[in-house]
Amino acid sequence: MPRITKRLIDAIAPEVKDVIIRDSELKGFICKVTPKGKKVYMLYYRTNDGRERKPVIGTHGNITCDQAREIAVMWFGEIAKGNDPSLEKQQNRKATTLNELAARYLTEYAEIHKKASSVVIDKVHLKNDILPRLGLLKINSINTKDISDFHLNLKSKPISANRCLALISRMLSLAEKWGLRSDAGSLCKHIDKYPENKKERFLSMEEIERLFVVLKDSEINRIEQPSSIAAIRLLLLTGCRLSEILTLKWSYIDIEHHRINFSDSKTGKKTVYISPYVVEILAKIEKKDNNPYVIHGLIDGSHLVNLQKPWTRIRKRAELEDVRIHDLRHSFASIGASSGLSLPIIGALLGHTQAQTTARYAHLIGDPLREAAGLIGDKIKTMAG
Repeated sequence: MPRITKRLIDAIAPEVKDVIIRDSELKGFICKVTPKGKKVYMLYYRTNDGRERKPVIGTHGNITCDQAREIAVMWFGEIAKGNDPSLEKQQNRKATTLNELAARYLTEYAEIHKKASSVVIDKVHLKNDILPRLGLLKINSINTKDISDFHLNLKSKPISANRCLALISRMLSLAEKWGLRSDAGSLCKHIDKYPENKKERFLSMEEIERLFVVLKDSEINRIEQPSSIAAIRLLLLTGCRLSEILTLKWSYIDIEHHRINFSDSKTGKKTVYISPYVVEILAKIEKKDNNPYVIHGLIDGSHLVNLQKPWTRIRKRAELEDVRIHDLRHSFASIGASSGLSLPIIGALLGHTQAQTTARYAHLIGDPLREAAGLIGDKIKTMAG
């Protein structure tokens, strides 16, 4: 029984049946030569419960004889610990990839528990960033470095990078829950998110005045559609999100109690309280037959879909070219904060479910608080003589 070497294996010619060469030094290390001439390194062993195993190490030519021997030695070390390299190899071959986990995540979790718009965003992150880079990796072999390197490669897009990291973390937590890997949920734990410098643009009172002048002029001279003008006014005066205003139905509005009852929104079911001025604006909006929407579109029975183009024209005329539609919501909140309203009240008006979301307006409360402190100080000073 010879020692298996490259020279020996190269010299072996195929026969009618498989030719088995057994190594003289490492018991169980063998090379099989098939009738078609394929030469495969293998390891023969028995598990602790007596089962015979003969897993393939690799094909001669793809790996060297010395590499195959090193793997055989490593496997024998695992066997000595009571492990079964052959079974582990089978399990690895059958292990779920991130591509497969993503498909299961969408069908068994996202499409059931998340809003349709959020599912669309998840699909975009998966298609454009996550799966092209990580999709072929097995769940049982992916590690923190793989995910950290992926996150680092997206550093030029910090917000997208953070959203992708959160999505991967969620999928891996579900993988752990589904029994695919016991420690999957902790792989993203120590990866730091990038700072997100969110744009915060609040309209001043003078800018709001300019905006309303342009809206009024657009209305009188029919420069823009009435629906577009009404939508912009309602965005600023209610603090609602764009999607909420565009899909607002007459049936949601409770004029008697000055409120809008949304059956669904980004944060779920919510009530938005409205001012008498908003009631006046709503009263002037024409109701269309067979159209349930307040902000109706050009097609019968539909709502306005695209406010961006009219907003671009209007903000240009109002000299507000750096103002986004969402900044109207910020401006609603900023006026409340600078008027002395507390953060919990502002959060309730906006429909925030988390206090930290409203915290961005905290610095605007300073002026009314300083005025209040000044009044108290002056009063005490008077009494102190």
